[in-house]
Amino acid sequence: MINEVRTAPNDRILTLPNVLSTLRLVGVPVFVWLVLTHRDGWAVSVLMASGLTDYLDGKIARTFALQSQLGALLDPLADRLYILTTLLALGWRAVVPWWLVLSLLGRELFIAALLPVLRRHGYGPLPVHFVGKAATFNLLYAFPLLLLADGTGLLAQVARPVGWAFVWWGTGLYWVAGIMYAVQTRQLVRAPSSSA
Repeated sequence: MINEVRTAPNDRILTLPNVLSTLRLVGVPVFVWLVLTHRDGWAVSVLMASGLTDYLDGKIARTFALQSQLGALLDPLADRLYILTTLLALGWRAVVPWWLVLSLLGRELFIAALLPVLRRHGYGPLPVHFVGKAATFNLLYAFPLLLLADGTGLLAQVARPVGWAFVWWGTGLYWVAGIMYAVQTRQLVRAPSSSA
């Protein structure tokens, strides 16, 4: 486990997964502008494209051995930026309550607090694991549904309970993943002293 974290992927920059992650990053300000100007249909389209490219960049990287150091940074960065900016924009529009925004922001601060500890012991950011990916998947599906639920009509009525189901699963998994990262950090930090 320790060797896996210390061993970095190759240093290729121009790969298809990195291009997809970069496109997701470029989509973040576009999405925020669309939400704040109430262009909800287009905003949902951008979020759906983000979810699809999030899936594809990882799948392509693993299938064709295109993992890279840049990709290991870009992919989780794009995920976090989408989640944070979406939360703030939807909170601003009162589509989601502020307690949800604070809960998910609190988890991000919790994870950010682990990074200096890892760096002090010679490690970079921990690799994203399945639970974290599942949490992101749930949240990236929840937000467009909640945006669609911000209205009247049959579509809003159907989208509301499904969107909130994704929110609850995503939030729970997001915190479970955060705790798993904290446990993994503790194991890495303690490993040298326990083997001495």
